[in-house]
Amino acid sequence: MFDYHVHSNFSADCSTPMEKSIERAITLGLSEICFTEHIDYEYPDPTIDFDLDLPGYDKKIKQLKETYQDKITIKKGVEIGVQPYLLERYQRLMEQEFFDFIICSMHTADKKDLHSGDVFKNKTRAEAYETYYQELLYCVRNYRDYSILGHLDLVKRYQDEPADNHFTEVISAILKEVISSGKGIELNTSGVRYGLQNGMPSTDILQLYFDLGGEIITLGSDSHVEQTIAFQFKESLELLKEIGFRYIATYENQSPIFHAIKNIK
Repeated sequence: MFDYHVHSNFSADCSTPMEKSIERAITLGLSEICFTEHIDYEYPDPTIDFDLDLPGYDKKIKQLKETYQDKITIKKGVEIGVQPYLLERYQRLMEQEFFDFIICSMHTADKKDLHSGDVFKNKTRAEAYETYYQELLYCVRNYRDYSILGHLDLVKRYQDEPADNHFTEVISAILKEVISSGKGIELNTSGVRYGLQNGMPSTDILQLYFDLGGEIITLGSDSHVEQTIAFQFKESLELLKEIGFRYIATYENQSPIFHAIKNIK
């Protein structure tokens, strides 16, 4: 089993030391864990600084790889929070830094953050959703330095009635861009923890991705505390098998490695 979306106290919204999550992963029998710390340039909430101590992060990962080399594989990842006008800045970052794995996520729309609800102010729910998905489409059309698209339908987490059926066309366009560029998506299990019926993306979007020919998919808990490492992974693997997926991916030097779901315990 592999958890490919984990945060630690290197992320501004997390206080959990890496060692705690690693020890929990070992206890659960995971063979691999990938830390994906936040970088969100110009995040709209000034109380949160999503800048990452890159030298410190790199040094810590190297130390932990050595410490736990006989117990678990540790990968160095990152979760970037894209916005349309920041893509060149992220491009420069990737030219200067190395990561095994890069999650491309969107935590904002119209330069407003999702978590506070600002993006929904003075907009109907449909208008806010449309803004979010259109900006995400722009980003995947114009940015390629990533491995997988993170929690594609995150916008629904912040609404009581998160219907996506009105946005099938733009979501299909996003998925087609992801597939044609050789990228993948994640099944982020944190959606269930936050009261949604499914992980992110929802089952209908996972099915759409598969039907469009999508094959690359990772599994991530989006854990910020060690107790949620590999949250609901067994159920998620069963869901992926029911949809038709045969493999989940891990990454080495930003290249996917495929693991047969039927062999994962």
